[in-house]
Amino acid sequence: MARSLVDLLTTHASQQPERTAYRYLVTGDCDGEIQDISYGRLARRSRAVAAWLQERGLAGSRALLLYPPGLEFISGYLGCLSAGVVAVPGVPPQGRSQNHRALTRMKRLIADADAKVILGGREVLATLAAQGEHLPELDAIACVATEDIPDEAADSWREPDLTDDSVAFLQYTSGSTSAPRGVMVTHGNLLDNQRAITERMGHTPDTLAEYDHELFVSWLPVYHDMGLIGPVLNTVHLGATATLFSPLHFLQRPARWLTALSRYRPHTSGGPNFAYELCLKHATPELLDGLDLARWKVAFNGAEPVRAATLRRFTETFGPAGFRHEALYPCYGLAEATLIVTGGSADTPPTLAAAPGSSPHAGAAAVGSGRPIPGTTVVIADAERREELPEGEVGEIWVSGASVAKGYWRNTLATRETFRATLKDRTDRFLRTGDLGFLREGELFVTGRLKDLMVIDGRNHYPQDLELSAEMSHGALRPGCTAAFSVDGGAEGEQPVIVAETAPDAAADSERITEVIRSAIGEAHDLAVRDVVLVHPGTIPKTSSGKIQRHASRAAYLADALAVVGAPAAR
Repeated sequence: MARSLVDLLTTHASQQPERTAYRYLVTGDCDGEIQDISYGRLARRSRAVAAWLQERGLAGSRALLLYPPGLEFISGYLGCLSAGVVAVPGVPPQGRSQNHRALTRMKRLIADADAKVILGGREVLATLAAQGEHLPELDAIACVATEDIPDEAADSWREPDLTDDSVAFLQYTSGSTSAPRGVMVTHGNLLDNQRAITERMGHTPDTLAEYDHELFVSWLPVYHDMGLIGPVLNTVHLGATATLFSPLHFLQRPARWLTALSRYRPHTSGGPNFAYELCLKHATPELLDGLDLARWKVAFNGAEPVRAATLRRFTETFGPAGFRHEALYPCYGLAEATLIVTGGSADTPPTLAAAPGSSPHAGAAAVGSGRPIPGTTVVIADAERREELPEGEVGEIWVSGASVAKGYWRNTLATRETFRATLKDRTDRFLRTGDLGFLREGELFVTGRLKDLMVIDGRNHYPQDLELSAEMSHGALRPGCTAAFSVDGGAEGEQPVIVAETAPDAAADSERITEVIRSAIGEAHDLAVRDVVLVHPGTIPKTSSGKIQRHASRAAYLADALAVVGAPAAR
């Protein structure tokens, strides 16, 4: 039985050395330049990187991975695992104009992980070198472009002594509500979560044969858990083939995702809810005429609130291209549980339900995220009373099981608070997710974030409900780019504020758009909005995985630091 993904890579390289492990669309287009790597080649490159690390006595230390989108990251990541080095995926710098926030995050990762080496691509390392005056930390760290490590180095590779409890990598959380923390994901966590993904998404041997091992198409960033644990690692876990391309190329032309799905016809692909919305926004008749999505069996949707209206519209729009409603696969997970916590079964349509105490309009219906993966327990808890809540009641989602990570790197207090929660009359320990939800007939429905919940006039309101109502009210608002939060209204108590990104050419109509948003929020939620602020595209704070940072948005609003379109509303 395999002890790690390193063992599985060795097996695949031995049994099917010529099979393509990954292909990469360099321009994001199926008819553009394509790079690929076979299992035999992947194993040799990974061992070359591992041997380089081993020869420098780096086993057990941390390696920061800074790669542009492409295949070299995979060799670097698997090279770390093959050396017994703890990988730390990071966001690569974006040229000389890299902003202060990105530099600050990189410094924090280097310091917190106590990284001893940086592995990256040539261009990335050159960019880092140009930032030398801002990154004095680099003086004490070895940097290597892994493509410069010769294949022959693999000959001196030594198999590492790995156990289930050995830390494989640190997944730094994206920091939507707090400073990023390094989640210690072990080799045992990885294997358990891979088995769960395989089982829940129907990645059986028969399925792989039916699809000629074409398992994934993905544009998701590989430094984030959804893009790494799913498309990249489940591929190597099963010895299948994945087609990858850059997140930037997807954002530039969302149709590239659908075109790749139509061309390579994989079993599984997905992303956050906003990705489906972007596809809807760019769904032209010409695009639909050229698509064949009939083979897309699992269209996973997670990492941010899954919206019932998005699911319905996606089926209606892409049904003529062969897309099936049953392919929609809402799921729930988080880095602290490696990745997937709950998911449905392939070929089962999504479940919708009214969230207790939520707005009754159809667009805000709660979407079921499936049932707990094998060996995992999910409870809904009253965190203050440490009591499990009955079915149907909303509380904090708590999780226990073999996929729950070891804790936060060098942060005993945060580990105890988050990973060691207990319930009265129970001895097992739980991971506190910080997410709110309820269970119905064993299925999990996620309703929001504990820290984002707004209490206005004694009623609970989930910000994503308000954000959905705002976005649906006018076509000029960008999908997944609206932040709702509350501010102190003095004698009037907490009051809601909406900040929304809008198309650049909508400035002249900003007053009308603002009125439409206010009306939509009032009608759907019986709330009077204190302020509506329209801002320029790309200016609402988001995490590295694309989640809205509501606390940062609120802080920018209070500091008058938003990039307002047209005349700002009076405060």
